[in-house]
Formats: sequence, C-alpha cells, structure tokens
Amino acid sequence: MNNRERTLAILNYQPYDRLPIVHFGYWAETLEKWAAEGHITRSQAAGWRGGNSVDGVLCDRLGFDFGWGGVFGPQLGLLPAFRRRVITELPGGGRHVLDRDGAVVLEKDDVVSIPAEIDHLLKGRAEWERIFRRRLGYSNRRLDGARVNAAGRTLRFGRGGREYLLAEERTAPRGLWCGSLFGVIRNWLGLVGLSYLTADDPALLEEILEAVAELVYRGTAATLATGITFDYGHFWEDICFKNGPLVNPRLFARLVGPHYRRITRLLNDHGIGIVSLDCDGMIDKLLPTWLENGVNTMFPIEVGTWHASIAPWRARYGRELRGVGGMDKKVFAYDYAAIDAEIERLRPLVELGGYIPCPDHRIPPDAKWENVQYYCERMRIIFG
Repeated sequence: MNNRERTLAILNYQPYDRLPIVHFGYWAETLEKWAAEGHITRSQAAGWRGGNSVDGVLCDRLGFDFGWGGVFGPQLGLLPAFRRRVITELPGGGRHVLDRDGAVVLEKDDVVSIPAEIDHLLKGRAEWERIFRRRLGYSNRRLDGARVNAAGRTLRFGRGGREYLLAEERTAPRGLWCGSLFGVIRNWLGLVGLSYLTADDPALLEEILEAVAELVYRGTAATLATGITFDYGHFWEDICFKNGPLVNPRLFARLVGPHYRRITRLLNDHGIGIVSLDCDGMIDKLLPTWLENGVNTMFPIEVGTWHASIAPWRARYGRELRGVGGMDKKVFAYDYAAIDAEIERLRPLVELGGYIPCPDHRIPPDAKWENVQYYCERMRIIFG
C-alpha cells in the first residue's frame, strides 16, 4: 500500500498495512534553528511550504511520510487582498500595520506570536458595501491558471507553476482547500466586532456569510471541474479557544450549518467522502454542527491544557467521527522517555480506528531535531 491508500483505509475503517507518519508543518523559527545547527540548509529553511519539494526533503530526513497541511485549491479570500502597509511607526521598534485582511495589527520587533489586533476596516454595512463585498466575487482568476497538461496526467496550479499528479501516480493523499465560512469573517471584523454584529445587525452577518459561502461553493466546484481528483476536502476555521467556541453554538448551527452541508454534498458527489476541518481550541460544542453537515474528520485535536482527545468524541458520536492530530507536540522539547510515554498514550486511540496521530500544531522552535527523528522511528516500529 502507498500512503494515500493507507490513509483512506484508516479513515474508512478498512484494513491497512501500517500507520502513516504524518506532520502538520513547522514554525519558521524552528527551521531557522535547524539550519543554524546544520541539519538543513538556510535556503531549505526559507523555502519550506506544505507539500513542496523542501517538505519532501524534510520528511525523508526526519522520517515523516507526508504533511496533512499539503492541500491546495482556489483563492477563496479577498481578491484583491488589501495591500500590507505600515500605518504608524512606534517608539521602541513596534508598528501599526494594515494586514491583507483589512485588520490593523500591532507588530513588535523580535516577537513571533500572533500580533494583537488594534482596529478593523470592516465595521458595518457601509464598509461592507463600499470595499469588501466586491472583493468576494467569483471569477476564473481565482483558479490562478490551473490547467491539466496535454497527457492528462498532471495539473499545473498556482503562480509557482507547481505540478500535481492527477491519478494513480500519486502516493500521498491530496486535500482540496475549501476555505473558511466563519473564521475568515472573524478575521475581517475582529472577535469583538463580530460579536456585536450578531446582535446589532444579524441581517448583515447573514449577507456576509452568504457571500463567503457562495464563493467557497463556486471555487470548489470550479476546481473539481478541472478534472483533478482529490482524496479529502479541507476547511479552516479557528473559532475556538481553550474554554470553548468564540461563537454561540446555536447561532453557528442555524446560520453556518446549511452552508457546510451544501459544500460537503458537492464533495460527496465527486467521490470525496472524507472532509476535514482545522480548528484549534476546545471544539466540543461545535462538533454536532460539523458532523450533522458532512464534516467528519477533526484536525489538529489540540491537546492543550484541556487534554483534547478523540476518545470521548468517539464514545459520544461513534465511528462517523474521524480524526487526524492529537499528538502533544510539546514532548519534542523533552527527551526520549517523554516521547515514548506520548506514543503509549496514543496507542489505544489508534486502536479505535479512523484516527491518525499527528503533532497537534506546527512543530515549535524548542523541538530538538533528534527527538523528532526518534518519534518518527518509534512510531514506524510500533505501528508498522
């Protein structure tokens, strides 16, 4: 079996020969540290992207088979995005910057965490109609020149002109990027702005959501029409924190659920039965909406301080729920004994079926190269 066949077999509760060893990517600072230590070159550290050739080199050297984040598809955000520009330089090296989503953020020198949000261009209907709505229309520009070659064996996609195998030649699963239905709106409005909008102008919120969902549907349909085949669909949301959702679950089910259903039915009609969704934090209260509307694979199942695990979800929802993730990435900073203990914790979860361990976020800068290698080696021995 190849890694594509193994992955689909596991997530469909079918027999398989061994567990694929999967990653979620790396912080840029992690790769820079590993380059300074001589494990990779500086050009490789700067050139890594999920699923590209550098990713393949890292997989070979560390022991991973592939990364779950290697999805691709149309541009489903603002088009054009806002031009990033510095608004104000601050004493001490900080600055206020307008980002590509129309948020004004505080950036500080030597700080690599997510920048604090200061303001947002989108505040209400006036800004929506004047500068946002027109950026969400669908056109073939969003496919960015996708085309199948004359032999029908590869698809060239994106400005970089990367080629992807279309059919039986590929050996790793390929995910179709299905964008975001709600998290992206949060990015434009900010959490406070979005929260107020749900009460102050629910009609506008529904209008924004309709525009976003229609763009996702049309972009997904157009990509599927190119003839390329996919193994799973993949959404991104990030709408939960360590204590639960950043949105009222009842509102989410009523407004967003039907849009997921429309898109997952489109995927199902094209033979795509696995639909994963990337949401950090404690996602438990949103799980019913996703499952009821065709999103059946949770990722990355952050262990966090709340100890997320697929086990209680499987006990409650049954085998319809699958998972990729749930491996505590923090152990990469410790020692071999900690890694052994984490693998033992994962063993009964793997035995549930429908589950593939993967670090529960990108591998951080405190990770030791030799620890990551050891993890991959032990996983291959134990689950081979």
